[in-house]
Amino acid sequence: MELKEILAISGQPGLFRYVAQSTRGVIVESLLDGRRMNAAANAKVSALTEISMFTEGEDIALADVFTRIYAHTGGKEATSPKASPEQLKAAFAEVLPEYDRDRVHVSDIKKCFAWYNLLVGVGFTEFKLPSEEE
Repeated sequence: MELKEILAISGQPGLFRYVAQSTRGVIVESLLDGRRMNAAANAKVSALTEISMFTEGEDIALADVFTRIYAHTGGKEATSPKASPEQLKAAFAEVLPEYDRDRVHVSDIKKCFAWYNLLVGVGFTEFKLPSEEE
């Protein structure tokens, strides 16, 4: 499984692995419980490789943020996304001190930590972008 196969679907909790194309969208498998479902063609589906975080300079790819979290935690789970907003901001600032505090909201930080913890929980540890692998 590669990072480019991992999808986030708007309105659906968790992350999904791309399985196949269907006539009405894409077939995905939940990383939470392994259930397969059809993500409709009009659903907002984003590969994790396409998502980036705002910083005070250039935006940074989510894969690079995950790599920093992995290095910071030593491969363990990160801060719980259910922690207080102040704890989440402090933990995120340790990992990515240059993040844009005006454009990155607490909900974005929660989602980042939740996705990271889910990926590490299923044994995913290689957060490389496809261009880095070549």
